[in-house]
Amino acid sequence: MPDSFVPDRADLLEELRAVRRVGLLRLREVELPLLAGLAAGEGGAEGAVEDGVETLLRHAVERLERGNLREAAAYTLGLAPGTSDRSAAERRKHAARVYSVSVERFRRHQELLVLGRVADQLIRPTDPPDPDERAVSAHRLLRVPLRDRTVPLQVHAHPVDLLRDVDVVVSPSNVYLALAQAYKSSVSATLRRAGALRGPTGDVIEDRLLVELRQWLDTHRAAGRPVPPGTVAPTSAGALEQQGIRRVYHAAVAVPRAGTNDYDVQPADVTRCAARALALLAQESEAHHPPLGSICFPLLGAGRGGLDRERSLRALWAALEAEASRGARWSYHLIVHEPAQIQTVARTLGAN
Repeated sequence: MPDSFVPDRADLLEELRAVRRVGLLRLREVELPLLAGLAAGEGGAEGAVEDGVETLLRHAVERLERGNLREAAAYTLGLAPGTSDRSAAERRKHAARVYSVSVERFRRHQELLVLGRVADQLIRPTDPPDPDERAVSAHRLLRVPLRDRTVPLQVHAHPVDLLRDVDVVVSPSNVYLALAQAYKSSVSATLRRAGALRGPTGDVIEDRLLVELRQWLDTHRAAGRPVPPGTVAPTSAGALEQQGIRRVYHAAVAVPRAGTNDYDVQPADVTRCAARALALLAQESEAHHPPLGSICFPLLGAGRGGLDRERSLRALWAALEAEASRGARWSYHLIVHEPAQIQTVARTLGAN
């Protein structure tokens, strides 16, 4: 393909949607001039074989970030093992399960983001993260540029209950501030399990975070009704105090969609939650000994909330950057699922 040939992203997305509809086994039934041209190595060239288009798509998906994004893209396009002959509806159903959302929710939100990222890889290919680096870099200190200086950001790539010696952890919640069931895998559920007080046999004696959050709701007369997005409710860290975690801030960022199990999260609400958490940290800091000074955020709204990780990160960083610009000297931490995602954080924020 000539270096001068850059396919139009919108047109490329339409071809990817066509592939999603027909599947790999029926590529002959649709016209894919851009994908065929990219596969053949000539801008817009006709006659590229189906195998070439499939190989092109596989390479693009393999360059995506490991995790939900890559898995959902493979299901969506029929590249996952055993899915090339599946119907579009079946593949979409599998892809929706990756994000733990309904099929309709996935169709309206995540699917567009997934195909968009595939299109970006086709237009501007990037090398995948180095495998050796993924294996060893579970922690990395990034320095994010801010005017004439940099802001340190410690990124952790492991389950949130393994976090140590960070004063405050932010836990995403819905606007009812209802803790996730303890058996689930979300950040909220994991913190609930880890914060519970247990007896010698491991049985839960007190569900500490749940008890204190209910007390906060009762005190503020908010039990059973939604609070405004951006509300942050503080509790102790329960048993997590043994790991140096001193507070948990429950951030109301997700708005339940009526009649479904899905949520809506707006980037502006992610920024509001982060800003409110930082304001609360400033209010509470001196009341503790030693004063609170560090805070850890997950990518708010990037789970069942359906936000793309990069949009969540940019919305989150907007609040942290504003606080740092005012001279605040908090120690910022970010927790992600996999070491490979640290590269995404660094690239998105222009950090080194």
